[in-house]
Amino acid sequence: MIARDRHPASDDNKGVPTPRRSPVVPLIADAALVVLFAAIGRATHEGDAFGPFGTGLATTAWPFLVALLAGWSITRAWRRPVAVLRTGLPVWAVTVVLGMALRALSGQGIAVAFVIVATITLALFLLGWRAVAHLTARPRRA
Repeated sequence: MIARDRHPASDDNKGVPTPRRSPVVPLIADAALVVLFAAIGRATHEGDAFGPFGTGLATTAWPFLVALLAGWSITRAWRRPVAVLRTGLPVWAVTVVLGMALRALSGQGIAVAFVIVATITLALFLLGWRAVAHLTARPRRA
């Protein structure tokens, strides 16, 4: 019989303990989705997702990536990286709010329409994959 480390029960998993997993893949998924968000925006408005040598994408993505890392740190997302409510919701909120603040401070602008689109898109991305993971996870019986 294989022993598994278990997380304490949470609201997100309906009291079913879950095996401890590495937070690296969820962090990479979040970061990749933030970069995808930036690339889609650049491709839509600039016609080029990357810009010269990728600098355009880096310029657009960095405020949100820094905010994402702050969100992970503030929420201690590594404890329950896939939890929709305890992790996904606050990580999303910090990513949007701090990302917009950093974007404004760096002189990139934050038009109201952009804030609305970014908020919705990042919600779909950062909460969506967690919701799908939660809905497809099946409790294991010992």
